[in-house]
Amino acid sequence: MAQAAETWQPLFDGKSIAGWKETAFPRRGKVSVAEGRILLEAGAPLTGVTYTGTFPQTNYEVRYEAMRVSGGDFFASLTFPVGANFATFVLGGWGGDIIGVSSIDGWNASENETRNYFTFEDGKWYAIRVAVRPERIECWIGAERVVNVGIGGRQITMRPGDIELSAPLGIASYNTTGAVRRIEYRTVSR
Repeated sequence: MAQAAETWQPLFDGKSIAGWKETAFPRRGKVSVAEGRILLEAGAPLTGVTYTGTFPQTNYEVRYEAMRVSGGDFFASLTFPVGANFATFVLGGWGGDIIGVSSIDGWNASENETRNYFTFEDGKWYAIRVAVRPERIECWIGAERVVNVGIGGRQITMRPGDIELSAPLGIASYNTTGAVRRIEYRTVSR
């Protein structure tokens, strides 16, 4: 059965971080807005922004464009609600090419069945989309669905540590300079 979807709603105005705040990571890099993008300069180790508005817990999709500017680790990972819990779609972690969802049943993205490899080029924009429903998480890079995992009856948690400051909805980089733009979401019915 086809999912009914609402219209995409912008979460970023392209001019400021209005509606967002710098995530309170210790030793974070600089966050700035220019040329319609949020730039997350490499921190020691994390830099990020966290959405300050209300956000659904399920039956929604988020999409944005992300670029690794420089560095060799994750550059625009999305932390998002999954019911009453949270997870992170890691983009280029563990040395730059591992993607996946942290954490499922206590296993982070490098250890669970969502682990996949993707070669990211510096200076190239990638279309990212994450869909959350009560029974499933799906993630795309461009037109390629790279995560399709059933979550019914499973434990969804964040990897312990500073990344937890990204909840409920946040974008972060790790020892890497990343950029994001065109951040939008929509709700979907079952």
